[in-house]
Order: sequence, then C-alpha cells, then structure tokens
Amino acid sequence: MRFQSWAVSHPGAVRSHNEDSFVDRPDLGLWAVADGAGGHDAGEVASGMLKEALDAIPPGLSASELLAQVRLKVEDVHHSLREEAARRGPHSVIASTLVVLLARDGHFACLWAGDSRVYLLRDGTLAQVTRDHSLVQELVDAGAISAAEAEGHPRANVITRAVGAAEALELDKVSDRLAVGDRFLLCSDGLNKTLSDAELGGMLADPGPADRLVAEALARRASDNITVVAVAAVAPA
Repeated sequence: MRFQSWAVSHPGAVRSHNEDSFVDRPDLGLWAVADGAGGHDAGEVASGMLKEALDAIPPGLSASELLAQVRLKVEDVHHSLREEAARRGPHSVIASTLVVLLARDGHFACLWAGDSRVYLLRDGTLAQVTRDHSLVQELVDAGAISAAEAEGHPRANVITRAVGAAEALELDKVSDRLAVGDRFLLCSDGLNKTLSDAELGGMLADPGPADRLVAEALARRASDNITVVAVAAVAPA
C-alpha cells in the first residue's frame, strides 16, 4: 500500500498570525497537526518545535521503531516547553495540541493530546478516530450538556491536555487495520468548528481535498487558524 497526501495551513479569515504547524511525511508514513497555545508567540514556538522534531525522524525505520521515535521526540519537546515556560515566569504556559497519524504494513495508529482531530473516511462513511481532550467533551461525557450544545458552548476552546501543559505528558492512542481507499483527515479545530462532519466527509472524498476544505472554511469566515492534512491509502503501483 502507498499513500498520497495533501497539506495546507492558513491563519484563517480573522487572525493575522498562524500558530498551527503540520508534518507531511509520506516517505515515513507519518503525518501530524499541532495547534499552539500560550499567547505572545508561544503557541507558534510550541507547534514549531513539534514539527521540527518530527521532521527530523530519519527514513528506514520499522513500524515499532517509528512509533518509539515519535513518542521520544514528543516527550523531549514536552520537557523543553516546560523548561522554557519556567524561564519565562511562574504563570507562563507554552503548549500545543498534537495529533499524529502513523501508517505502515497495513495498519494505522493515531496518537494525540488536545482537540486537534483525526477523521477516517471509509466506504463513504466519516468517523472521528480521536476523542477531544476538552472541557466540553468532558461535559458531554458526564451528560451535563448535549453534543449539539457543545458546538456553541462559550468554553469550547478550553482544552484539558496538551504537549507542554501539565507536568506529565499523556498521549492517547488508537490503532486499526488499513484498507485501500481509506482517507484520513487531520485538522486543527479551526476547521471542524467551522464545517460540519457531513461537509468534511463530502470534501475529503474529492481530489486535492486540503485546498478545498481550507477554501470553504475561509469562505465561512473561520475565526481561528486552519490546518488540514489529508491522506489517502491507495493500491500499490
């Protein structure tokens, strides 16, 4: 199985500064989206460090070696962000959400912290692979609010987990088999808070989906940064 991928990042229709970063490594079977947080350019620093670390992973690794390298690189960035925040002052936070997709040998795995997402489009059906680490997701899980109420909740931007945020780093992980024709969408919340899941699925099936998804979000006046990485699993040449 081989992979095609498309990646686009944009500040959005309102903001002039982009604190998102992405990794697009079809040579490794590695893709990622990071959405920085912290203010005063700190978000750009955090997401940029994650991108730099993952881009530095060399080719030629086995699937298990690649997974180990991703975990090691992200852990190193986490500690570096904590140290830099401590240098800046007791109330400083330099952090970033992160979602990573790994694909190799007929299987895929996702690692993540925060509310950047991975979706899978298979046989015409879109499913969210990741589960947000956010306050509104916790409220939904507790039955305090509905999923519909979560979409417009005033604290929808509050995340409960990120690289660099807490003392200990926690990355959730899911894995499954790959199928020819699978399409994955990795995105920052500037996309999925602007377009519905039905719209995401419809455009993900198109050729060159990243450009169209970002263009549609901009047409809707997306208020946050928008980053899209789309990945297609295709038959061997």
